[in-house]
Amino acid sequence: MDENGREILLSLKNVDITFGKGDNAVRAVKNASFDIYKGETFSLVGESGSGKTTIGRAVIRVNPCAAGEIQYKGVPISGRIPRRLDREVIRNIQMVFQDPAASLNERATVDYIISEGLYNFHLYTDEADRVAKVENMIEQVGLLPEHLTRYPHEFSGGQRQRIGLARAMVMEPELVVADEPISALDVSIRAQVLNLLKKFQQEQGTTYLFIAHDLSIVRFISDRIAVIYKGDIVEIATAEELFDFPLHPYTHSLISAIPIPDPQLEKNKELFTYDPSVHDYSEDKPELTCIGHDHYVFGNKKEIEEYKAIREKNVPLKSVTIRQSGEVAAEETEAEASNEPILDAPVHDTGSFWYKLLSFILPLVGIIASFIFRSHRYYRNYKACMKGAIAGLLTFGAIVALFGLLLLLTII
Repeated sequence: MDENGREILLSLKNVDITFGKGDNAVRAVKNASFDIYKGETFSLVGESGSGKTTIGRAVIRVNPCAAGEIQYKGVPISGRIPRRLDREVIRNIQMVFQDPAASLNERATVDYIISEGLYNFHLYTDEADRVAKVENMIEQVGLLPEHLTRYPHEFSGGQRQRIGLARAMVMEPELVVADEPISALDVSIRAQVLNLLKKFQQEQGTTYLFIAHDLSIVRFISDRIAVIYKGDIVEIATAEELFDFPLHPYTHSLISAIPIPDPQLEKNKELFTYDPSVHDYSEDKPELTCIGHDHYVFGNKKEIEEYKAIREKNVPLKSVTIRQSGEVAAEETEAEASNEPILDAPVHDTGSFWYKLLSFILPLVGIIASFIFRSHRYYRNYKACMKGAIAGLLTFGAIVALFGLLLLLTII
């Protein structure tokens, strides 16, 4: 239990994950610390290669921890543990992998893939009970019972992802590590799967460690969000708090990159680009610090004081800036002021009459050429015909291209 009476299901304490040894060692995760409370959805967000999946695989004991420890219900599960505890962890912590094709046994039927956990942990009373559980689960993820006799290669990527989700949820686990579970799904099925995850959470009290790139999806499903950048967790807060007060510059840049459904607003949006060089950690080393409101930010003492001052104003920050009509972005102004000749080149209207004319003539030339080559069998001297056709086509194409170029340079 924490100080607010919430039950901590999973806890990471100063976890380092390293690949390689000696001079070639790479610290994929650096001093990661956070708690996941029972029944919540804790999301881990960051760009590719930031260490999100590495942390998720460490939770299910695939990646070893170089330092620190991972606790499940207060019991350390990183490193060597007793076989009984290992089975308990496997039973209660399941993972939906990002690559469904690599995580499914291509030589097993869907029925066996989903039932494998039930077999290993004897989670059914008889064969009829097992079949009922599997069929019920396959229908809940949007597939049909007749799919159970098929093999993974007979399904699309989205269907394979649903099979992986069914395999994890049929075990009724306490914690599910969902590594981008909807990235391979069609847009039409994404909302269905997200609602299904919420349904499991409401009915079974399932806890999720949700790993994703799409912040709009994360905002919809998450209770709390952690932002990770190059192995460092830079900010942790509730979903509402994080989107209202994105204090770390990297979080600000991620939120500003969320697409806006309105095309005109999206066109005029100014993106905030994160520059790591703005931080000076040469003397004052940074650490993840609570600034109140259950909000943690990564920074040195000077930065933390600045973040606290901003948060104490209690005025939601404007993460996205929309340029007004006629207003020019700063980078566009700099480009106009530049004297580089390439920037002074004329810009032609691709919707003009001459572009449309050329777009009609050039494919026509290709069609004529294809007919000429197809008709070579009607001539006795095939080689002479082919050479003549090629020479004629090249000459005709050069004339057309030259004519079009002159039109573009003189008329447009």
